Amino acid sequence: MREALRKKYIPMTETIYYTLLSVVIPRHGYAIMQHVSSLTKGRILLGTGTLYTMLGRLTSDGMIRVLPDSEKKIYQITDIGLELLREETRRLELQLKDGRKILSGGVFPVLDVENGQEATK
Repeated sequence: MREALRKKYIPMTETIYYTLLSVVIPRHGYAIMQHVSSLTKGRILLGTGTLYTMLGRLTSDGMIRVLPDSEKKIYQITDIGLELLREETRRLELQLKDGRKILSGGVFPVLDVENGQEATK
């Protein structure tokens, strides 16, 4: 099951990533929307249709759960959801590190298209 979820969710979309970050602390739907907007400084605005469809899918896949005994539906990340969120965060950190390494100083390697390797200057 974990491998199937890993294949389904890694890499994660931004909306899934930020939604999972939001439910590390239990939150209801509207609070998730507000938290994602605040965290991304308005760059990601979740609509209700998008959010509730995603919450349903994440719940049925066991990535999040609905807390019992609450007036509103309160969502919280599960252990497998947290495991995959951490894995995705590590993947993004490596991706960012590689990007910064290549882009630092504005230097791009020149590729030798015929050989598919970096050209020597």
